[in-house]
Amino acid sequence: MPDVFTKSKRGAVMSLIRASGNRDTELRLMALFRAHGISGWRRGVALFGKPDFVFRRERVAVFVDGCFWHGCPKPKHAPLPKNRAEWWAAKLARNKARDRVVTRTLRGLGWKVVRVWECDLARKHWPRVARRIARTLAKQAHGQKLLPLSEVHLQPPTNPKPNP
Repeated sequence: MPDVFTKSKRGAVMSLIRASGNRDTELRLMALFRAHGISGWRRGVALFGKPDFVFRRERVAVFVDGCFWHGCPKPKHAPLPKNRAEWWAAKLARNKARDRVVTRTLRGLGWKVVRVWECDLARKHWPRVARRIARTLAKQAHGQKLLPLSEVHLQPPTNPKPNP
């Protein structure tokens, strides 16, 4: 079925659509936090780059990056669309460049940035992701002194209800 708008009108309409967040991936990360006893996070904090989760006291910003939109390094997770391939390549390159600017800026302001790939939110990866975040939080809380993983305390995972 042909588009009811002209190409320029469609562009104008689409430019007015704003992202509402990556709700499913954020919910999965919240479930991971709860299952592993990671607390102290907040959402919707007004911080440059709009991190998905912020741990204010430890000055840690956590971003959940979608594999397609942010260019997951795993080859099958972020295939380039065949239609308008050049446009998509440029668009995704701009997204990656913006991610680098956000990370650099926040680090310059004294924040530690943790980026979690969407594909790493599968339940089988939860212990690894939880350890990584808990270790970062512990490191920040203890004055940048790197703690061995044996000293990073996590609550044992609980068995939350499976996602529907």
